[in-house]
Amino acid sequence: MNFISRSSLPRRAFLNAYPLVRAFHSTSIRLQDIKDPYETLGVGKNASSSEIKKAYYKLAKKFHPDINKEPNAEAKFHDLQNAYEILSDDTKKQQYDQFGAAAFNNGAGGPSGAGGFHGFGGANPFGGSAGGFGNFGGINFEDLFGAAFGGGGGRGGPSGGGSSMFREYKGDSVEVIHRMKFKDAVFGAKNANLQFSVLDPCGVCHGSGLKKNAQSSTCPSCHGTGTTVHVRGGFQMASTCNQCGGEGTTVRPEDVCSKCHGEGVELNSQRSISVDLPQGLQDGDVVRVPGQGSYPHLAVDPKMKNSVKLHRGDVLVRIRVDKDSRFSIRNKTDIWFTKEIPITTAALGGQVTIPTVDDTQIRLKVQPGTQHDQVISIPNMGVPRIGGERGAMKVQYKIVIKKPQSKAEKCLWEALADVTNDQAARRTETTSHSPESTNSTATTNPDNPSALGRLEKFISNTFNKIKGDK
Repeated sequence: MNFISRSSLPRRAFLNAYPLVRAFHSTSIRLQDIKDPYETLGVGKNASSSEIKKAYYKLAKKFHPDINKEPNAEAKFHDLQNAYEILSDDTKKQQYDQFGAAAFNNGAGGPSGAGGFHGFGGANPFGGSAGGFGNFGGINFEDLFGAAFGGGGGRGGPSGGGSSMFREYKGDSVEVIHRMKFKDAVFGAKNANLQFSVLDPCGVCHGSGLKKNAQSSTCPSCHGTGTTVHVRGGFQMASTCNQCGGEGTTVRPEDVCSKCHGEGVELNSQRSISVDLPQGLQDGDVVRVPGQGSYPHLAVDPKMKNSVKLHRGDVLVRIRVDKDSRFSIRNKTDIWFTKEIPITTAALGGQVTIPTVDDTQIRLKVQPGTQHDQVISIPNMGVPRIGGERGAMKVQYKIVIKKPQSKAEKCLWEALADVTNDQAARRTETTSHSPESTNSTATTNPDNPSALGRLEKFISNTFNKIKGDK
């Protein structure tokens, strides 16, 4: 795409013909107002985000109501806004593809929630303060229309206050999926290799879209203004020049770069970079690597190289963490580990060995009477935090109760049930309670001589039965 030099415009005459850019206000879009966004922008359903943005960019310049004074220009521009609002948002695009315009019916829970689909979700559809222009779907309207209106879109030179004016454009961001081991996600990873495809300046024309030694020409129809003026009903009306599309310059077909076909960019599928990924990442996190994405999808006329600044987009690294069968992260900084212990260890207490994410092992004392799902906390063994401190490691006990596998085990369990006066427990290796079992002194104090004697007799008789002794 070629750019119009601000100095090439007849500034005074232009401002007399057109008022300054007016503010647009958000209005609810009615179901009947939504037209086929693909047809409106002239793109296919498989069009990339870059192709959608480029189509919108071109049509928005042509039909903006402050440039194009045709009777239907404002309505057409409104349709373009609706179409781009849908297709530039992955969620809205998916819902339109599935449900059509009905996805945005008020009360239907469309893309913007229960309130239905509203213009641009705020007082200013372009994201800035009311009455001004900001970024809309990655397109800066000040850059798009600033040259035409003699203000707004340009920025000063390097000092920020210079008199030289230039425009800045940023390329699309590129999303990369990167898989990490659990330990690397906790402690970070150095020199992680990322490979992805991006748009780079054409290696032949270096981003100009022109053949070597070729130049663009001033549009013979509008004489570089980008607009044509005609009289209708006694009034002077202006509209976007149909020959140059409002750019003010034209390029002969034979002067177009044969490699990029005038686009100024080409796809490079071999880009590879190394980055350091921070600690404490979780599955689904996104890390932004600035300035490593695609080059802006624009062809810059060499005459304008001093008034245009192009910046690469970003790389968005979406993290996928491989699951660890032992550990999980909760509350961003706590590492959880589940430890199974026998019911005997839980009841009597003991000692267990716990692995850590640091590839070490620690010994823990299990307190007598430990309960199922009881959690203990080990400080400074979790995910590293900013400043050097770490979260905690949480150990959750799971008490394992196994079915008795032998008569001896059943005997001991039944003896335990007897000594604790558990009358609901099933007995298979012993007979019914003896009369002494109802003695209140025996049941309330299992260590008294009477209770111990009864337990000794209980176990002796049962083991003799198991051994086959008479």
